[in-house]
Amino acid sequence: MKPLHRLRHWLLAPLVYAAALFLLLEDWLWDLGARLTARMAAWPPLRALEDWLRRLPAAAALAVFALPALLLLPVKLLALFAIARGHALWGLLVIVVAKVAGAAVVARIYLITRPALLTIRWFAALLGWFLPLKERWIGRLRASAAWLRLRALADALRGWWPRPSVPRLRPRLLRLMRRFAAFWRDARRRHE
Repeated sequence: MKPLHRLRHWLLAPLVYAAALFLLLEDWLWDLGARLTARMAAWPPLRALEDWLRRLPAAAALAVFALPALLLLPVKLLALFAIARGHALWGLLVIVVAKVAGAAVVARIYLITRPALLTIRWFAALLGWFLPLKERWIGRLRASAAWLRLRALADALRGWWPRPSVPRLRPRLLRLMRRFAAFWRDARRRHE
């Protein structure tokens, strides 16, 4: 390997791994969002909306596909403004919620409009280029020594960490939500 190539590889490797981690997170959010919105799609008004989206022509489907990202951009900018004004926790929370909600909506819209989107030649070509690239980057990340060590550690800790059962988790979640609601009611009363 040439010294210049080795240097370039050494300098770019962290960026590739960071991008692969971002793509893994995005993939996880995408799958989670698709599952959540699939459950919500049983509601008759949403089902009717999805039927309408399936019948859209390619250009309209592309516009609808890009719409959530455009609508969430001002929300993310306001969150960054909140962070800059000293409200870091609120700003980060808004960014995380916007990211999860945006990924959920975009995932569902993509699944619904995919046949129409793939009729757009440049979109199909871009998707055909991006998906193998994404898999290659994620494959490099999963083959790295750091990832293998983390997987081994996670597998070793899996037996030690208590996994809550779903029936026990629901009452805990309800209690937590009640405490949160009571906290906000008390805070609002104090300020009135």
